[in-house]
Amino acid sequence: MARTRPRKRRSRFPATLLSRMKGYHFTQNDSCSRIAGTTNPLWTIPVLLLVALFAGCATTYTTSPFSPKSINEVRFRDRSQSKYDNDVRVTIAVPTAEETEAIFGANLAGKDIQPVWVKVENHGERAYHLVSAVVDPNYFSPNEASFAVHGGLDDTEKKEMEYHFRSMTFKNPIQPNTAGSGFFFTNLDEGEKVVHIEIIGNQEFKTFTFFVQIPGMRVDYRLVDFNGLYADNVIADLSREELKEALEKVPCCTTNEDGTKFGDPLNLVIVGNFSDVAGSFVQRGWVPAEETYSTAVWKTIKSYLFSSRYRYSPISSLYFAGRHQDFARQKPRHDIHQRNHLRLWYSPLRHEGKPVFIGQVSRDIGVRYTTKTWPPVTHKIDPDVDEAREAVIEDLLFSNTISSMGFVKGVGRATPSKPRENLTGDPYFTDGLRAVIILDPVPTSVNQIRSLGWESRNTFRFGDLDEDSKSENK
Repeated sequence: MARTRPRKRRSRFPATLLSRMKGYHFTQNDSCSRIAGTTNPLWTIPVLLLVALFAGCATTYTTSPFSPKSINEVRFRDRSQSKYDNDVRVTIAVPTAEETEAIFGANLAGKDIQPVWVKVENHGERAYHLVSAVVDPNYFSPNEASFAVHGGLDDTEKKEMEYHFRSMTFKNPIQPNTAGSGFFFTNLDEGEKVVHIEIIGNQEFKTFTFFVQIPGMRVDYRLVDFNGLYADNVIADLSREELKEALEKVPCCTTNEDGTKFGDPLNLVIVGNFSDVAGSFVQRGWVPAEETYSTAVWKTIKSYLFSSRYRYSPISSLYFAGRHQDFARQKPRHDIHQRNHLRLWYSPLRHEGKPVFIGQVSRDIGVRYTTKTWPPVTHKIDPDVDEAREAVIEDLLFSNTISSMGFVKGVGRATPSKPRENLTGDPYFTDGLRAVIILDPVPTSVNQIRSLGWESRNTFRFGDLDEDSKSENK
């Protein structure tokens, strides 16, 4: 949509002030102006204030001359990771903010841009194409990234920077018996970078997921020893019907730490390997949660007070099987007040060799102070918890990773007029079921998803009310 040019407004300076300012001379430095001289000592103070203001503006845009280093001089690929199959080998590396500045001659991290280097070696007999939007659905084009950081450069240097950024970008396709490498300009992630790679060829699809640890943020799930949670004799690989029976015996809800009070309902089950679970969610904009500690608490409070964005805000602890969530994901939107929260617990159950994660998902619609938790701020949830459950299903449908799904009995039905409450007193209503989603790394189109054929969803959330509500509306 074309932007409408703003209408010129009359200056609000008094006429006498304007007339006395005619003696000053202004010069242009990029988009910021500064006062070059003055003749009246009475104007010293306001002149100095203006000089300070515009000099600060000039400092913001002025950069050093464009002089990037050769990629071979920067050792970021020493930390690379590789995965491969019979035909393709994929290698990725994520440079630090300092390494990025050296390679691209600009502070990309200051604009929340994080380059990811990818190399694809094609040892097969068909060409492949790497899907950019899967690496980051909101990726930056090379010219867009260059434009974000070229302030202060002259026109020649700007063109040099644009060319440099384009030349460093990954190029498709990858022809047989060749290799291609280059960067994707993604959104800045802290603590953890999940890089999901999808490569398509003629009637063929390949997927690889990488987890890159980024210093500076403590991500919650790194504290969990998943391999040591359960003894081998406790782990049970169940058939489909055995799985249904076991999931219906799972407690209705999360609890507080000592297990004496019920919290939000356990309304989601995901079956899949850890990398498949994390990779599916990262494609749809879900990010990890920072561990709850003093720095993260302060970030949360500042985000609450100033309505600023904090994508990795800690998720309050809820408990299942005697411990708080093993790992969490969240989908932030405008600010800290609005996001979807997902908590997952690693269970001893298996289905077709894949781990079974018991989960709880809710949509946060606000933040409020509370005396019932620490830190003393908590999210207010949307009382329609089924909506958040459906949102997860739809997200994973778009990621094309669901092979089968269905529903089992869970917390039981609660109506809008007779809701249940979670640990912080927020009401919620539900059809009482928990969704069961089985993931597969091989993409599955929507028309190929198999139904587990278990419970049918109730429809009251789409308009049917309970009897009390109907009588109230008469």
